[in-house]
Amino acid sequence: MTTSQHEISDEIAKIQADTPTGAPLLDFPPYRSTRLRHPTKEFQQVDPEGAELLAPVFGHSDVAAVEADLTIGRGGDPIGERIRVHGRVLDGDGRPVRRQLVEIWQANAAGRYSHQGDQHPAPLDPHFTGVGRCLTDDDGWYSFTSIKPGPYPWRNHHNAWRPAHIHFSLFGTDFTQRLITQMYFPGDQLLALDPIAQSITDPAALSRLIATYDHSRSEHEWLLGYRWDIVLTGSHATYLEPSDD
Repeated sequence: MTTSQHEISDEIAKIQADTPTGAPLLDFPPYRSTRLRHPTKEFQQVDPEGAELLAPVFGHSDVAAVEADLTIGRGGDPIGERIRVHGRVLDGDGRPVRRQLVEIWQANAAGRYSHQGDQHPAPLDPHFTGVGRCLTDDDGWYSFTSIKPGPYPWRNHHNAWRPAHIHFSLFGTDFTQRLITQMYFPGDQLLALDPIAQSITDPAALSRLIATYDHSRSEHEWLLGYRWDIVLTGSHATYLEPSDD
């Protein structure tokens, strides 16, 4: 029998009550696929030199400014609520991380990805790919213009819905330094029901994945602004998804 949302929520509450606040749980039974995906062995140090020799070098000539605007470039306006997401990429001491490659991908306003693997019955938007990238500036700032993504169903349990989110990928100087995380939106009622978000048992750490509304970056009759800073190290680091290695 398919597990209900009520049963999943009960599992989440019990685990969180029995788990000391700390690092996110990589093996989190309410998030069903962690049974197969979470690391089961100690991480091993490897020599990255071979991969680094083949890794690309990014610069302004490789990343165009228009790539940070997901609302243009496909022959028409996408459907949905226009948003701007901006923030700073910082290290643990609050220093800006300059020239950092930041990539995002997301569902459209109907909660569907422009990807052949997403076949749930929500409409595709012919004017929206849901992917973008930019480089941080000298003060560590990034900025994207996009459409607010919709929630979408997934098959973790019966009537399971993922809260609206945007995936972020950050690169250092090469592909071996790639970090991935997700940004959520304030006031989303689905966050409390989501096993992926709730696998982060420290409320403060989870709050650092939620953007704040920024009226100073909203534009009259055009879009709403959100701010989301990314801290790469230290006690206030943004939670980053574990590598599949």
